[in-house]
Amino acid sequence: MSAPTDIAFDLVDHHGDPVDARSYPGAWLLVQFGFTSCRVVCPRALTRLTAALDELDDSVADRVRPLYVSVDPERDTPEVMRGFLAASYPRFTGLTGTPEQVEAAKRAFRVFARRRADPEDPDGYAVPHTAMTYLVGPDGHLAHHWPDTADASTVAAGLTARVAAGIGASPSP
Repeated sequence: MSAPTDIAFDLVDHHGDPVDARSYPGAWLLVQFGFTSCRVVCPRALTRLTAALDELDDSVADRVRPLYVSVDPERDTPEVMRGFLAASYPRFTGLTGTPEQVEAAKRAFRVFARRRADPEDPDGYAVPHTAMTYLVGPDGHLAHHWPDTADASTVAAGLTARVAAGIGASPSP
């Protein structure tokens, strides 16, 4: 499957406000999919991305909007997302929505996520999903993506190079 190019989504942020890709004019969107009940992979990814954001110069950091998109809308209400992110990852804006809205966002980014039984989870299930970090330029096009194995310095260097150079900043012809 090829990488997405034009990104579109209609979700709700962790304050309960409707948002879409046009809600962040001029911003570079650093997008991570996950869920608040994740025990290992998602917290590790959010910690790594927070470290990457900490490495950025203010001139770059001010242009990047980190978003955490839930793949578990049944549990991840705006209130749950807000509490989860405020506690440990306050730079991130949480996005969720109806199951249909979340499915549409997953399709736009070509993210795989499927609920499966997990006897170790208090609710009895987990949601394994694609572990990629996406960078969407201000033009709404995918500018880059990093695998979960990319370390914070690699992500920071990639953000700095793309944002400073304006790669993905203007509409394609």
